Amino acid sequence: MAGIIAGSGIASKGKYTGISPRTNLIAVKVLDKNGNGKIKSVLSGLQWVLKNKEKYNIRILNISFGTSPNEELNEDSILIKGVDSVWDNGIVVVTAAGNNGPDKCSVTVPGISRKVITVGAYDDVEYKDERGVVKKHYSGRGPTENCIIKPEIVAPGSDIISCLNSNNGYSIKSGTSMAAPICSGAIALLLEKYPELTPKDVKMRLHDRAVRIQIPANQQGWGMLDVKRLLSN
Repeated sequence: MAGIIAGSGIASKGKYTGISPRTNLIAVKVLDKNGNGKIKSVLSGLQWVLKNKEKYNIRILNISFGTSPNEELNEDSILIKGVDSVWDNGIVVVTAAGNNGPDKCSVTVPGISRKVITVGAYDDVEYKDERGVVKKHYSGRGPTENCIIKPEIVAPGSDIISCLNSNNGYSIKSGTSMAAPICSGAIALLLEKYPELTPKDVKMRLHDRAVRIQIPANQQGWGMLDVKRLLSN
């Protein structure tokens, strides 16, 4: 995710460069080496971000993980309130829609938040999860249980090449966890050009500059991310 956002591309001589290579990154670890974690750890991470947002000039929070909604993880849950608090404090929150599609109401938490920007994948033909199970049309779809349109926007999510701490320096992965940092990188470019924009301004600009494409309406939300249109005057 870090490489998708801000990779320098040095190991590929510039071939695989991140969306916004001049972006400064702050990594907040809330999951273990297997990608598992607890809500209290995520909440602690969110509090750390709020506490240090001025010190490090944190403008965007990318969350490339999620869990299925249930009675305890709904819009009134502490996790949703946590990401909403980050948004309310002036930080653009970008989350993945999850890989539980194609059924409706399959967007994961915290992507069901009404405030944050939830990103799906428009090219979700096939995805292999960590157990090797192949899923087709995996991108999480809306609406939410409370009839909120989700995701807001879609970006590439399949066969994304990014840096990896290995001999060849790169790996290929698929999932909405890859689509979210593409959107976060684009927003970083936007805030570099227009630093005065608020989270609400960013969200409305994504809405106004999205491009409708030929995929189901409940998959694409407002449409596909178009970076050139997003940054245009």
